[in-house]
Amino acid sequence: MTTPTGPTARLLHHQVDGPLSGPPLLLGPSLGTALSVWDAQTAGLARDHRVVRWDLPGHGGTPAALFPVGDGVAELGRQVLRLADALGIERFAYAGISLGGAVGAWLAVHHPDRVTSLALVCSSARFGEPEAWRERAALVRTEGIGPVADTAGGRWFTTDFADSPAARAVLAGLHDVDPHAYASLCDALAAYDLRGELAGITAPTLVVAGRDDPATPVAHARELADTIHGSTLVELPGASHLANVERPTPVTAALRGHFTAATATDDASRHGAGLAVRRTVLGDAHVDRAIARTTPFTAVFQDFITRYAWGEVWTRPGLDHRTRRCLTLTALVALGHHEELAMHLRAALVSGDLTPEDVQEVLLQAAVYCGVPAANAAFAAADRILTEISHSAEEK
Repeated sequence: MTTPTGPTARLLHHQVDGPLSGPPLLLGPSLGTALSVWDAQTAGLARDHRVVRWDLPGHGGTPAALFPVGDGVAELGRQVLRLADALGIERFAYAGISLGGAVGAWLAVHHPDRVTSLALVCSSARFGEPEAWRERAALVRTEGIGPVADTAGGRWFTTDFADSPAARAVLAGLHDVDPHAYASLCDALAAYDLRGELAGITAPTLVVAGRDDPATPVAHARELADTIHGSTLVELPGASHLANVERPTPVTAALRGHFTAATATDDASRHGAGLAVRRTVLGDAHVDRAIARTTPFTAVFQDFITRYAWGEVWTRPGLDHRTRRCLTLTALVALGHHEELAMHLRAALVSGDLTPEDVQEVLLQAAVYCGVPAANAAFAAADRILTEISHSAEEK
């Protein structure tokens, strides 16, 4: 669904996915990208939410005139509110990448009654020195978008990913951005500084950072997480500024876990949130098999672990899924639960939350504190699973 012409043409161009009865979730893009930057996350998030993606002025389908010279991030926030009002949305969850995240943080500070939960992906409370943004704005105004587009790959993606089809598609879209709107948005970023107001954010907040991000380094994410009370920080290895494009699976998992947990208020909603997190952590195929094997006798236990383990513990803020996976593996090694250990090892490796090197370190740590025989069995299980995953990848 996109905005029509006529009376609503002054709204941000947008697209709506998912059930109209679902809790609303607004997704904001980064500078230089269109709403398609969220393509890899939309299907997963739209299972449970009414997902509304929007375009920045001069990007995608939003006219450049919607953001006059001199406007700031606050004006983008007001435009998002006008869009929500036009769609009949009073309260909403919000996730934004970089500049889109800045808009979400401004909304959470200045309109806390509208934002139910918040996710800031590769974003910041202040995007570096203002002069650098003013220089970029001047460059684009005089030479067009070309010079910025030519160097964007090094800012947005790691070297290994920059030539991938997904990266090339996002980079190609930058050439279609209106240069005057882009320059005005650079000026808005130069003026943006929310550091003194972050403590006023009360919405449950998730902060996602790419460890190889030169544009908003991990230190920026840690400042957000340290200042926003009760927030959760997820740091992704092998990801640069557009972490949701480069590492789509763990970013989707983190967002689904965060937003489903925020809507769990009773047993029924906790079961729904738990099932979503269980699918995120263990994979759809495993959960589908478990549900298919459920009998009238075991149904009460399946309901219990879905609500309690997955819907109350795994959805809690404070620890990201990667950390919880490491703790779970250690406990399973210590107790000798080999079948459960194999299941969680496979899920962690296939999802990309843990690399083989991560698993190696966890099992070495377990060898010291849980015992060498226990770790020996765990190393054998992990080696077998890695071989299976490798063979499966080769067959594809």
